[in-house]
Amino acid sequence: MRLADFIQANTQTILDDAVQFAVSQAPSGARLNLKRLRNDIPHILREIVADLRTPQSAAEQRAKSLGRAPAHRGPESAASSHGRSRADDGFGVNQMIAEYRALRASVLRLWAADEALVADAVDDMIRFNEAIDQAVAESLVEFSRTVESWRNIFLGALGHDLRGPLTAVVGTAEFLVDSASGTPHARHAERILSGGLQLSRLVDGLLDYSKSTLGAGMTLQCAECDLAPAVAEEIDLLRATLPGASITQHVEGSLRGRFDDTRIREALHNLVTNAAKYGEPSEDIRVTLTGDDDRVRLAVTNAGAPLPGDALNALFDPLRRGSQAANKGEHSSLGLGLFIVREIARAHGGDIAAQVEDGRTTFVMTLSREGTPVEDAAGVLTA
Repeated sequence: MRLADFIQANTQTILDDAVQFAVSQAPSGARLNLKRLRNDIPHILREIVADLRTPQSAAEQRAKSLGRAPAHRGPESAASSHGRSRADDGFGVNQMIAEYRALRASVLRLWAADEALVADAVDDMIRFNEAIDQAVAESLVEFSRTVESWRNIFLGALGHDLRGPLTAVVGTAEFLVDSASGTPHARHAERILSGGLQLSRLVDGLLDYSKSTLGAGMTLQCAECDLAPAVAEEIDLLRATLPGASITQHVEGSLRGRFDDTRIREALHNLVTNAAKYGEPSEDIRVTLTGDDDRVRLAVTNAGAPLPGDALNALFDPLRRGSQAANKGEHSSLGLGLFIVREIARAHGGDIAAQVEDGRTTFVMTLSREGTPVEDAAGVLTA
């Protein structure tokens, strides 16, 4: 009996074996839905049977064995649905993969015990293993996507729930700072306020991250404005909060346009703070703003140990930090600063990239004056 016919004729026996194994693998506290489990596996088996009966070239078979078969058209594949349901049920990735190992072993063991093996058994086994490998790959993709989605939802809920208490803490701390001015307790009140503001920035970063990764994007309040005074004010504040850093400012051309100047200041703060953490303390941090006909460029340059181009641009990914040890303050970082800068730039119709030249690292953020996509920035950036 050909393997496809055997699977079709013995689906119930294979299903019972697979369900028994899945139950034994379920982690403590997992919300294992037996009805869904018994629905998923027959769908996977039917897709495998259909695959076994479909003529395929050697290249198509190899692609499946590597988990690189063309994406499904139409309804979601059974393997993708299986991956999502296992993530929802609280399974770990190793437990989910173990199900496929058990399914593979069950089918081949039962088939080998059958008395009607055929001459094409080897070819059928190869095709079956390729189909299982492709199903594993599809399940893993959806499993990972679902786990990531739940993580982002958790971070968003955490940030939202923390914002209320932190607002109360910061408000009270501000009152204490005013009340304790000129007393021996003034310094303690200022430390409480500084810590509360730092926690507020971390929470805001979590909320921006969760909204961006869940598809909501960065929220802007754009208005016609001139960025020059806003940037100058932010640099003055940075000089006060980073007394050990030398920050210079250079402006060329008009900086007027439709911008969210509060968000631009946030991006500048993150870039300069990052430069102070990882740059050479004895060297200037140079902030350069350039305006031309349709865009504004904001560049922050510092001297320090250079990173390769790939490593530099990977810093814009969320929850990533530099491989070099920070000079200070890294204990309070979640690795979201440069990710938020990128989201702010893209929300303004621009982008950001990093480049290294003559021992200096430069982060260049390009903004469209009208929020439309920017073609490039001196051949470095594309929106």
